[in-house]
Amino acid sequence: MEDKFDCIIVGGGIAGLSAAMTLARADARFLLIERGEFCGAKNVSGGVLWGSDLARLVPDYWEDGEGFERFVAHRRLTFMDPQSAFSVDFKSDHFQETPYTGVTVLRAVFDAWLAGKVQEAIDASAHPEESFIATDILVEEVLMEDGRATGIRAGDEVFHADCVIIAEGVNNLLTRQVGLEKPYVAGDHVAVGVKEVMQLDAKRLEDRFQLRGRSGLTNEFVGACSEGVEGGGFLYTNRDSISIGLVLGMNELRDSGKTPYDILNTFKAHPAVADMIRDAETVEYSAHVVSTGDIKGMPSEIYADGVMIAGEAAHLLLNAGKAIQGMDYAMRSGILAAETVVEAKKANDFSKAMLSNYRKALESSYVLQDMRSFQDAVHLLHRKEMFSTVPDLVCDFGRQFFTIDSQPTQKASAMMRAAVKRHASYWDLVKLGLKAARSL
Repeated sequence: MEDKFDCIIVGGGIAGLSAAMTLARADARFLLIERGEFCGAKNVSGGVLWGSDLARLVPDYWEDGEGFERFVAHRRLTFMDPQSAFSVDFKSDHFQETPYTGVTVLRAVFDAWLAGKVQEAIDASAHPEESFIATDILVEEVLMEDGRATGIRAGDEVFHADCVIIAEGVNNLLTRQVGLEKPYVAGDHVAVGVKEVMQLDAKRLEDRFQLRGRSGLTNEFVGACSEGVEGGGFLYTNRDSISIGLVLGMNELRDSGKTPYDILNTFKAHPAVADMIRDAETVEYSAHVVSTGDIKGMPSEIYADGVMIAGEAAHLLLNAGKAIQGMDYAMRSGILAAETVVEAKKANDFSKAMLSNYRKALESSYVLQDMRSFQDAVHLLHRKEMFSTVPDLVCDFGRQFFTIDSQPTQKASAMMRAAVKRHASYWDLVKLGLKAARSL
C-alpha cells in the first residue's frame, strides 16, 4: 500500500465517502480508512438524505434505485398530547421530479452502496493502484509535526499524506487530539438519538401509508412523544420497513431520570403511532449521540495546517422545525473539503492559510448560511412551550373542532379562546408567535 498520499480520509460515512468520490474524480491519490468491517457496518439505521448533492456525486442514482429506500413524496408534522394527534399534511406532484429533494436511506445499505460507487471512480481514475478504501482499521492518532498534520497511525502502521480529512462522526476524538475541539462538549449542544427499524411487508406498508411505487412518507412529531423531555419524534418509511425514533436533549434526559427506550416505548404505544406500526417487527435498535444544531457547539475551527474536519465531527447539523438536516450537510462538507485538497495540491500548499478556503466555501454554501440564519429557530424549538404547551393547545382545539355531539356548536374562534385559556395566555402566545415569525 502506498505510504504517501495526497490525502488521508478518516471515516467511511457520508462525509468521508463524498470527499473520496470528489478526490477520485480529480485523480488525486488518497486513502480512506473506516474502522467498521465495511462502510456502513457501524450504522444500523438511517433517516432522510435531503438535497441534490447525491445526484452530483452519482448522476441518475434513481435509475438503478439500489442505494436508497424511497423518495419523499409525503410530509407530515404531528402535534401530540397523551391521547390525541393533530397533523399538518402535505403532498405534491413536484416531489416526483428527479433529482429527488429527499430520499430515505438505511445507512448500512446506503454507505456500502456509495463506497462501491467510490471504488468504481477509483478504478476509472488516473491512479487506480494508488488510492484505497481500507476497512476494519482503527485510526488511533493523527500524526503532527511542528503543529502540522502529516498522516495517521493505526496500530503499528503509519501512513503519511499532505492533508488529512477527519470525518469520524460526532464522537470526535481525533478532532480533539489535533486541538480543534474542546475536551468537553456542553450537554446542551448534544442530544441522544434512539431509533428502531421495524419490518413490515412492502405491500402492507404502501397500503397503510398510501404510497405508490418508491414514494415514501416522513412524519415528525412534537409534544407527548418525548414525555416532557426536550425533543421530538420521527417516522420514515423504507422499502419494507419503518424507521421510528426520538431525539432527546442530553441534559433534560439526564435530569428526568427516564431512559430513552422507555420514552420510545411510550411513543410507540400512543394511539396515533400504534396504528402506524401495527404488526411491524423490530429488527434493529440503536442509540447514539447527535448534535443539536447549535452553532456554538461547532469546534473552535474546522481546519488547521494539513487537516480539515467534515460532517458531524464538525457538528454540522440543523433542525429548524422543517427537517432534520445532517446527512446532506455531511455530504456537502465532504465535497468542499476534497475540493480544497485539489486546490491545495495544484498550489503545492497545504498550509492553514490555504485550507482556510474550506471554511470560506462552507460559509458560502447553504450549510453554514442556514445554520446561522436559523439559529433562533433552533433555540425556539428547545423552549419547553414547543414540546408541551403548543402541542397540548393544538390537540385541545382539535378535539373541540372535530367533535360532533348533538349539542349547539361553538364558533372555531370560541373553541380556540377556550383552548388558550386552559393552556396558556394570549400574551405568552403572542410573544412566542413573534419569536417564531422572526426565527423562521
